[in-house]
Amino acid sequence: MSGFGGFVLRRTLGTVITLLAISVIVYVVFYATPGNVAQITCGPRCSPAQVHQVAQQLHLGDPLYMRYWHFLQGLLAGQDYSTGTSVQHCPAPCLGLSYQTDQQVTRLILAKLPVSLSLVFGAMVVWLVLGVGTGVLSAWRRGRLSERVLTGLTLAGTATPVFVIGLILMIVVCGQLELLPFPQYVNLTDDPEQWAWNLVLPWLSLALVEAAAFARLTRASMLETLAEDHIRTFRAYGVGERSIIGRHAVRGALASIIALNANTFGSAVGGAVLTETLFGLPGIGQELVHAVNVVDLPVVVGMVLVIGFFVVIANAVADVLYAVADRRVVLA
Repeated sequence: MSGFGGFVLRRTLGTVITLLAISVIVYVVFYATPGNVAQITCGPRCSPAQVHQVAQQLHLGDPLYMRYWHFLQGLLAGQDYSTGTSVQHCPAPCLGLSYQTDQQVTRLILAKLPVSLSLVFGAMVVWLVLGVGTGVLSAWRRGRLSERVLTGLTLAGTATPVFVIGLILMIVVCGQLELLPFPQYVNLTDDPEQWAWNLVLPWLSLALVEAAAFARLTRASMLETLAEDHIRTFRAYGVGERSIIGRHAVRGALASIIALNANTFGSAVGGAVLTETLFGLPGIGQELVHAVNVVDLPVVVGMVLVIGFFVVIANAVADVLYAVADRRVVLA
């Protein structure tokens, strides 16, 4: 199949293969580590008989590739787990049971995911508006004092860690100015207004660093477009500067913005752990830190796979959108 449909089909197949490769790598990295996994899972107070029972439940006596096959079967078709007195069915996609709580990892992630997605989607809107807007203004006002000020601010934003920005925002906005209360997460379905107000500072904290990258990319792409011959031709025919900026320079930067946004969104899902920890948001980042601390491998593997899933899917969507914006990509 050729054309745009063939491109989408090839990109989808590549995405599935990439996800499968990530699952193999993550599983091997975490489950092939040295140490008595059954003892770690059961805890230091477990008897040898209890440790042996846990080892059987985890198929630790099987070769690693068989254990991965059991894991893959759980993902595709679900799996039954013995909890000692009963059998718990884990429907597909099953990521296993938590070593610490016997809770299904898939349910645990689904419970935490809305919080992280609320944070990342809201922050994405902020970094796109601030970043692209600042980049457009910088390119438009190039060589003037306002352009130098904006360039300095984007450099400061790039160099400042997320947790520092978050701390400054909390101290100034919540402590000194008392414009907002200290954030306490509220479910969107419980109170949409309080949900939004309590996420304002986390959104800003996560978005300001990323906005700086978008501002620099937008400015560079627009300046490159504005230096091209056809732009000089437009100016020679008397086309206004606003029309050139809006119709040609911004449009020329869109492909780069789409690609960067996909990469940023995927990495932000995993990188939101600092923001979630700082503001006490009960998302997958905070849960991942807890799972690592208590060596809850199924939860760690499940969280890492979900983060990898978002990174791969975001990049696949970006490639398709890039191809829609520039059909030459389909022919490449």
